[in-house]
Amino acid sequence: MPPLLQISNLSIRFDTDDGTVAAVDNLSLTLEQGEIVGVVGESGCGKSATAMAVPRLLPTPPARLLPDSSITFKGQELTTLPTAAMRRLRGKHIGVVFQDPMTSLSPLWRTGAQIVEALRLHRNLSPADAQTGALEWLQRVGITDPERCARAYPYELSGGMQQRVMIAIALCHGPELLIADEPTTALDVTTQDKILALMQNLCRQTTAMLLITHDMSVVRRLASRVMVMYAGEVVEEAPAAQFFANPLHPYAQALLAAIPSASTRGQRLYTIPGQVPSPLAWPTGCRFAPRCQYARQECFTNHPQLTTINLNHKIRCPYSKPPAL
Repeated sequence: MPPLLQISNLSIRFDTDDGTVAAVDNLSLTLEQGEIVGVVGESGCGKSATAMAVPRLLPTPPARLLPDSSITFKGQELTTLPTAAMRRLRGKHIGVVFQDPMTSLSPLWRTGAQIVEALRLHRNLSPADAQTGALEWLQRVGITDPERCARAYPYELSGGMQQRVMIAIALCHGPELLIADEPTTALDVTTQDKILALMQNLCRQTTAMLLITHDMSVVRRLASRVMVMYAGEVVEEAPAAQFFANPLHPYAQALLAAIPSASTRGQRLYTIPGQVPSPLAWPTGCRFAPRCQYARQECFTNHPQLTTINLNHKIRCPYSKPPAL
């Protein structure tokens, strides 16, 4: 039986007036039913481009996939699927939570009507049942006055409430795959905890999740596997417990070292020197070498390959050191 989601040799380019932007290079990933894979890394590393390529939501042009790129869902190739068939997969089978809720909420429709539409379209409910279901889902995502929220237009709601409405729309029809791009950024701590518990419960049942986030605490809580991206490519991938116990790539170690903790209270937080290089011209050798404290001369000329070194632990660095956390 094929995996739920299989990404092979995914390479994404954006053709702009300034040149060709290499957003993602040769990325491969397998996601099984009920699994949660957390994709982490700084802004500009290709995380969102990877996520939006799966449901084919990248604007084309300027975006394009290189010929060897393959994305299959339950064995079905998505990159060449007819547009009408792709639309039938989105929503019902593949749900998406965007980082900015106003990119998916219509300002012309009341929020309740937008959830009702999703329920009627994907679950074939009657108008009355869909209305009841919409109010139930607003409650499930932490909205205390669902009737008032359902009557409101998105622009009448706070950013956090907009985010919760969008999450309700994405989850209400029970998709097999959920792509979540920073799903809890605009939420307060209490609501975030409730939403994460809801997502975790769904994934224990039938839904797999590709989780894009900067929040390592969310990844530690939810993910069964972690994939670290830097400058358009995967630099480390491992089971979550193994990753947090023993990160091997210098970039992954630096990301974890930058997390505040009780032991660093009152101290200056660690920051990674420099910045992610421009995708218009990636460095020739290791892309992290200019920022790496362990870099050798050959790191600036030799581009390392992603190598399996310990069971399911992959790393793109031949000179990794024990974590200095």
